[in-house]
Amino acid sequence: MTREGAHPSPPSGALAAPEDFPLLAHEAAGDGGLVYLDSAATTQKPSCVLETLDAFYRTVNANPHRGAHRLGTAATEALEAARRDVARLVGADADEIAFTSGTTCALNQLAYGLAGLLHPGDEVAVSLLEHHSNLVPWLTVARIAGAKVRHIVPDRQGRIPDDEIDRVIGPRTRIVAVSHVSNVLGCIQPVERIVRAARGADALVVLDCAQSVAHLPVDLHVLGADFAAFSGHKMYGPMGVGALYARRGAAVALQPLLRGGGMVEAVFEQGFTFKGFPAGLEAGTPNAAGAIGMAAAARFLEGLGMEAVHAHGETLARRMAAGLAAIPSARLYGPGPGGAEERCGIVAFNVRGVGADLAAHALDRRNVAVRSGAHCAQPLVRHLGAEAVCRASAGVYTSERDVDRFLEAVEAARQDAASLMAAAML
Repeated sequence: MTREGAHPSPPSGALAAPEDFPLLAHEAAGDGGLVYLDSAATTQKPSCVLETLDAFYRTVNANPHRGAHRLGTAATEALEAARRDVARLVGADADEIAFTSGTTCALNQLAYGLAGLLHPGDEVAVSLLEHHSNLVPWLTVARIAGAKVRHIVPDRQGRIPDDEIDRVIGPRTRIVAVSHVSNVLGCIQPVERIVRAARGADALVVLDCAQSVAHLPVDLHVLGADFAAFSGHKMYGPMGVGALYARRGAAVALQPLLRGGGMVEAVFEQGFTFKGFPAGLEAGTPNAAGAIGMAAAARFLEGLGMEAVHAHGETLARRMAAGLAAIPSARLYGPGPGGAEERCGIVAFNVRGVGADLAAHALDRRNVAVRSGAHCAQPLVRHLGAEAVCRASAGVYTSERDVDRFLEAVEAARQDAASLMAAAML
């Protein structure tokens, strides 16, 4: 064990021992054990994270940055240590990280906080790959400001080509909002190329890192984005907590969306002044336990090594893609098994002649959990020629044997779906 929660690769072929995840350990007692392939929706939590949450409420439980008593001081110190740990994972400085309730909250803070920069005729460039959380807020503030949202369209493999970047980002662009990794296809986008184009247009870059932080090494200083958002629960931490990154110097353009206790410098009868970043974006009582649990997850990932995490996910994604391509009844979306582009441990597919929800139910009968639907990315799914797709997404606890069980379940899915439909008609 090199750091908290880190273990050598277990014999199962997973990067982290499933036994370190209490829910998976419990499920292993079932019929063949659960194959959990819905990590892009939320990851399972290792014991080190659960123990950290429990310890905070049992031994510290006080409001940070509020009281001068012993517990208040301990809570403040723990929260600020968590900020440093989370910042380190993504190559940021602690004063560039504000805690939020998650990626959705952070992206709304950014959209509404930057809305004052938009005027009639201005443009916001948003990729067609985006989760609704990185699209709907920009559509809203652009409409209010009289600005226009322009879409950067990926190729059929799910990657944004250079000529599309140059087509959309231009002199009227004020903000560029893109996902580092597609939550549907797992494709890693050319962020540094997008940032260069944005710099040429004097535009700000907002990066959705909800998927990338859990899957590959992320250095926000190297990537060059002005702002970024990510969630704790997608990186083996708790639900209800996330982070907003603001590059030093860029934060001055950001107006706080939430206003109240903790974010103000001074309040008068007819006005107020608010604190600078990050405190200015942390109104109200913080989810201190969540932030501290998120930091435990960051240390857990550091212990595994993010290069190893990325390699593991990429290997599993290629195995899933190759297996699906060999199944006549399966349709694979995005990069094929021989695709040269890098990806994370996410694969989108459908079973021909079977709706995505029914296919997911059929897999669930064989104790394989995948996600079905539009994955909060309806424009992308329509671009792929579908209304809904199934998504299999691996985690550090996923093994090659898990992938093989998944592929076996997909092969049987059409027959299992027919049985489910027949049973429903009785």
